[in-house]
Amino acid sequence: MWGSSDFLGGVASRRAAAFGVVLVVQSGGAVLALALALASGEGIGAPGTWAMPAIAGMGAGIGLLALYHGLAVGRMGIVAPVAGLLAAALPVIVGSVRDGIPGPLLVAGIALALLAVVVVSRVAGDVGQRSGLEFGILAGLGFAAFNVAVGLLPDDAAFAPLVPLKLGGAALIMGVVIAGRRTWRIPRAVLPLALGSAVLDLSGIAFYVLATQAGRLDVAVTLSSLYPVTTVILAALILRERMSRPHGVGIVMAAVAIVLISLGSGA
Repeated sequence: MWGSSDFLGGVASRRAAAFGVVLVVQSGGAVLALALALASGEGIGAPGTWAMPAIAGMGAGIGLLALYHGLAVGRMGIVAPVAGLLAAALPVIVGSVRDGIPGPLLVAGIALALLAVVVVSRVAGDVGQRSGLEFGILAGLGFAAFNVAVGLLPDDAAFAPLVPLKLGGAALIMGVVIAGRRTWRIPRAVLPLALGSAVLDLSGIAFYVLATQAGRLDVAVTLSSLYPVTTVILAALILRERMSRPHGVGIVMAAVAIVLISLGSGA
């Protein structure tokens, strides 16, 4: 879901202002989350339960803004892998502390998956261009905060936490747009792509919430962090983008990692 969402969001961002696309993804997701929470009978929860999901949403918002800016001003081959590695590695450490050290198959699978994230995320940058490392680190920390905060949500609801989560992200991005006077309006023709990305992004978050409730945090965050594989495959199939040898190697590594994690977790 996340990989498909990033693909649609990336295509939309080529045709419209990236801030506008992200804003539609966050606000559209908030409206959909509210509809799902009400339809499921969970409601939106008491205001006192909104803190942790709102933190998760703001972490995702910070990560997304830092990643977009880093990719724009820095080297993609540095920014994307650093962000992806930190976003996955830090929650894995938290999960191991919370749930205990995983078995050897899980350790091997997680290590291989983290390496696959780095390999698949690497994109060549211009020689002499600034690295953008600081934005990759900030993006990774933001995404890591999101992953950990979601893992700390209570297990009694799946859709209710999504409302403050998306509202937190939308409020943060709107604040940046207003404060920085950023261009955010997008053409009507691009709106379906942005809304499609919003639906897929919220679906990915919902499945991730369910995964953290059903099993170990380190397993959930590792498997979900493989979403760039989907983006790369869709870009090759639909946009006819050339898949490099490192991408192919990373995809194979990801497939092997999934098998190892599944065997190690008894799935």
